[in-house]
Amino acid sequence: MFSKILIANRGEVAVRIIRACKEMGIKTVAIYSVADRDALHVEMADESYCIGGPLVKDSYLNMASIITVAKRSGAEAIHPGYGMLSENPEFARICEENEISFIGPAYEVMARMGQKEIARDLAISANVPVSPGSSLLKNLKEAEDWAEKIGYPIILKARAGGGGKGIRIVREEKELENAFFQVKKEAAVSFGDDEVFMEKYLEGVKHVEVQIIADKKGNVIALGDRDCSIQRKNQKLIEECPAPILPLEVREKMYKAATGLASAVGYVTVGTVEFLLQGNDFYFMEMNTRLQVEHSVTEMVCGIDIVEWQIRTAAGVELPFKQEDIRRNRHAIECRICAEDNSSFKPATGKVELLHIPGGVDVRFDSALYTNCEVTPFYDSMLGKLIVCASTRDGAIRKMKSALSEFVLVGVSNNRDMHMKFMNNSRFVSGNYDTGIFKKVL
Repeated sequence: MFSKILIANRGEVAVRIIRACKEMGIKTVAIYSVADRDALHVEMADESYCIGGPLVKDSYLNMASIITVAKRSGAEAIHPGYGMLSENPEFARICEENEISFIGPAYEVMARMGQKEIARDLAISANVPVSPGSSLLKNLKEAEDWAEKIGYPIILKARAGGGGKGIRIVREEKELENAFFQVKKEAAVSFGDDEVFMEKYLEGVKHVEVQIIADKKGNVIALGDRDCSIQRKNQKLIEECPAPILPLEVREKMYKAATGLASAVGYVTVGTVEFLLQGNDFYFMEMNTRLQVEHSVTEMVCGIDIVEWQIRTAAGVELPFKQEDIRRNRHAIECRICAEDNSSFKPATGKVELLHIPGGVDVRFDSALYTNCEVTPFYDSMLGKLIVCASTRDGAIRKMKSALSEFVLVGVSNNRDMHMKFMNNSRFVSGNYDTGIFKKVL
């Protein structure tokens, strides 16, 4: 097992990883920007090093500085968290070159699965269903030809990156030209790669993903599924585990597809295979080769510390549990608490003047917030994740309503009230909702 790990991230996920390491008896190294000098993860780590200015390109994306700190501190491994460099195969390769373990899949696997059109081809070869789609589009003319072949509406996707960026839905031919060049521009700026492809846009779908974990012995296990259909501009807001109103036979097929794909590409550690569900038919969307923000709801249901076992499998430890050991008889819901204006949804900043975190059995708030901390404009607006778990879905909804009513954050505008609207919405309560629900509730 590793004796010292550097966390190449910040905020909530850095705190989450440090906690797991402490429980495992592993020393931790934090990195931080000038803007994060007083951040919680800096205080919690055994060692901490400032690596640059407030912009992520000058600090948390500075590969050379991160590797230098890792070597100087004697860290044997780097945990990238999510976002930042977590799905950057070049960073994983540089770690390997410097004899530092990257806590994630091999860089070759990450490179293949991170390019969505290649991942799509691999899914097809692994007999995983996919929706109709194109190859990489060389120019607008090719895009027009493919759109005519596939049929509108279509969705344009950047092959790299994620987080809801580099995606446009096109419903009519007259919208295609503008959308095509917008996606290419956004992809170039966000990911340094402007390659784009096209898929049929499916209406009235659920966004369901399967959490997998794999070890170096070839064991691959599905830890559970999550419904992530409540989204705004392709950014997830509420997740629940397991997905409601998903027939058992469809769930089992989805698990088989996810674990089969992971086995086919030689995947190791934690990953998520994402699907679009239409009726009882599902289609491969992408694979996230990292820890997911919403891993927490799966942990609450299955009872397994996903971050701990991500670290253990990266170190070569064999999984001690089998598929039939995974617990599925509970239900968990997660609400992402974000710093934003309630009317415009624009990111908010400010100083936390008062913070009260809900308590009780199976209530959890994963965050790096504390009273008097500053929420700056430099990073993602997510402040934390409020997670609850109960023996039934109805019980989990009631528990979340109670937790939201108890949650207090003064000094920074946030979306707590928005989440309460969903918990009281009849369509959400029924479980029969899809990715279009956000516009119908708010």
